[in-house]
Amino acid sequence: MRVLMMTTPMPTHLPPMVPLAWALRAAGHEVLVAGQPDVQDMAHAAGLDSVCVGGWFHHNDWLEPYLPPGVRPLQALGRDNRMALAGNAKAVAVHARYLIPAYLEVARDWRPDLVVGEQLDFAAPVVAGVLGVPSVRHRWGVDPLSGPARPIAEVFLDGLCRRLGLDGLPEPTLVLDPCPPVLQVPDAAPGTPIRFVPFNGRGTRPEWVRRRRAARRVCVTFGQQTLLLNGMPLLRHVLAAFDGLPDTEAVVTVDPSLQPRLGDLPDAVRVVDPTPLSLFLDTCDAIVHHGGCGTAMTATAAGLPQLVLPQIMDQFAAGDAVAAVGAGIGIERAADQDDPRRVREALGALLAEDGYRAAAAELAAVVRRMPSPARVAADLEQLVAGSAGSAGSAGSAGAAGSVGIGESERTEESGCVS
Repeated sequence: MRVLMMTTPMPTHLPPMVPLAWALRAAGHEVLVAGQPDVQDMAHAAGLDSVCVGGWFHHNDWLEPYLPPGVRPLQALGRDNRMALAGNAKAVAVHARYLIPAYLEVARDWRPDLVVGEQLDFAAPVVAGVLGVPSVRHRWGVDPLSGPARPIAEVFLDGLCRRLGLDGLPEPTLVLDPCPPVLQVPDAAPGTPIRFVPFNGRGTRPEWVRRRRAARRVCVTFGQQTLLLNGMPLLRHVLAAFDGLPDTEAVVTVDPSLQPRLGDLPDAVRVVDPTPLSLFLDTCDAIVHHGGCGTAMTATAAGLPQLVLPQIMDQFAAGDAVAAVGAGIGIERAADQDDPRRVREALGALLAEDGYRAAAAELAAVVRRMPSPARVAADLEQLVAGSAGSAGSAGSAGAAGSVGIGESERTEESGCVS
């Protein structure tokens, strides 16, 4: 069968679906990732074929107007950032409305038997509904977003859906959920479990992994977006917390372009270029991060105690969930996040108290017991086989690359379907 995978134009929204794509390919099926230029490198890093649709999205543009110079999202919006959630939901819904015609052109040409979209991609169920094939929504992890976002999307997409012959925004045929149930938000719609398998991009296991500077190692990672959205002062405060933390080394991942802004650091801090977390978390005793779903789920699968310093939207839910089961600590007040003594105290507790390690290990065991992507892929075969609306034809899958469509319609900026 042919599977079309669709994603909003944020590179971090594709990785949770990559293991399922691998499983489908291993089972002999074709997988094509459809997305804007922003996600093409991530698709190719995963070894997946892609088709490029539309121009660059520049996903930070919707948030930066809310941020005064030097102010990060938590400081500007606080935890109760309903304005940011509503703005994000409107952005992805309106964005889907204008891209659906281009996605339909791709889908009608490629004829998928199944459409898989990530949790905020509302174009995927519309494309599947028009084609008459099943659709799957694939969550990233802890999901406080898609429930509140759907009613907004229903409003913004209703007119287009009806012009396309649908009764409104279709519900997905199936929801896949990689989040351990104990961590999922209570009001999330029920989902079918799928084991989280970390994919954090491609890389080579570095030599420093085997060379500890202290008995204990803590990973510190805030991702690219958090740092670009005025997060460098926060990172400096967190790294200052390692000064005086006994026999502990910090490994902090920072893009080379941002490293000169770190300033003087404690001797216990090792700064490294961005490296897939799955390549070295097995050598760590704890992790400090911003609560991004990919990072939180990777740390959960690795069985690490987590110190979560959330900045916006779903990051608070991830921190709450980990703390509620005793597998970590969340610090939500910006003033506390910026206080090295407060951070040092939390790190000391994570590293010294057995309860955090035990709870984190139990979470990792829960992840391992969830159905593998290979098993879910087999279930999707049955879903498609039982669907009367299944259409399309199987073919051979090639090496990773971009599928060209409508060469005359390509734009100079993106090299994508316009």
